[in-house]
Amino acid sequence: MERIVVGMSGGVDSSVTALLLKQQGYDVIGVFMKNWDEKDENGVCTATADWQDVQEVCDLIGIPYYAVNFQKEYQERVFAYFLEEYRRGRTPNPDVLCNREIKFKAFLDFAMKLGATRMATGHFVRSEIRQGHPLLLRGADARKDQSYFLYMLKEAQLARALFPVGGLTKAQVREIAEQNGLPVSHKKDSTGICFIGERNFRTFLQGFLPMQKGDMRTEDGRKVGEHMGLAYYTLGQRKGLGIGGSGDGRSWFVVEKDMAANALIVAQGEDSPRLFTRFALATQATWIAGHAPAPQGEPFRAMAKYRYRQSDQPVTAISQGDVLLLEADLPQRAVTPGQSVVLYQGDVCLGGATIDQTGHTPFQG
Repeated sequence: MERIVVGMSGGVDSSVTALLLKQQGYDVIGVFMKNWDEKDENGVCTATADWQDVQEVCDLIGIPYYAVNFQKEYQERVFAYFLEEYRRGRTPNPDVLCNREIKFKAFLDFAMKLGATRMATGHFVRSEIRQGHPLLLRGADARKDQSYFLYMLKEAQLARALFPVGGLTKAQVREIAEQNGLPVSHKKDSTGICFIGERNFRTFLQGFLPMQKGDMRTEDGRKVGEHMGLAYYTLGQRKGLGIGGSGDGRSWFVVEKDMAANALIVAQGEDSPRLFTRFALATQATWIAGHAPAPQGEPFRAMAKYRYRQSDQPVTAISQGDVLLLEADLPQRAVTPGQSVVLYQGDVCLGGATIDQTGHTPFQG
């Protein structure tokens, strides 16, 4: 009997994942990963509550379970990167790195030590073998598809991964949980960055990265307010600027961070030209197949997501080493350095890169 280790978070998706595999006759082991140790803003350690849910679900399903601590790996491989990116004035995507470094590396290694042949997670993605190669496909539920967060995986990792709920909708997952009496069937989905959750972001970040206040200026250098620290803002941001009602009455938006002057540049109107760009240069490009869809230096067509939940954007891309040059067919709003741009062809996730620069003219490789 094939042994499958399931990464269990205490949520409904991973719980149903374990249930379905058990029903399919696999030798299933549930493993809870503890990556972060801190109480939320109400003084509650959510990891403790989640671990209790995992134990209750596993007892009900009738499978053994373990807890494993990856806090050290998480601090070194994910959180240190997160802080360094904010120091640079960028907006990182730690969940992407967490999937590559923790769930599909440290956790996968642990699963193999337990005698498993494969691991499984509750991600809303699908995978299949085509012409001998494992592919990462979008989840069947377009609103819940999480392939954006898994673009850093490689074929070898996909070959050892199962995604049992990827072909289901969220509603179907909850229905299965309820029909089988799982206590987490109506548990609220977790939101926000993995280790911050729903706490106030500014308060959390200030505990690790004290910021210096500075001027909030218009594009022509006029001071219109004061910012609390550049790391607390992101391009395209409208809420929380504290300068509403000034100027011509239209809403203000963040359009640039001047790190040298510690100034936040803002402009009025959601149609401000400074918010839009067609060209981007991204670095640290990684491809699931191990290589780009076209030879180095040759353009290829793809659909891109510059942020999670964005609709597909048609682009022309050129891969040059670990650099990806992108030209979008239409101007893109608030393309943000530090975020991930992920490419697709049809339902297949090709890979992606970390946005480094944007511009109004093409970048030269």
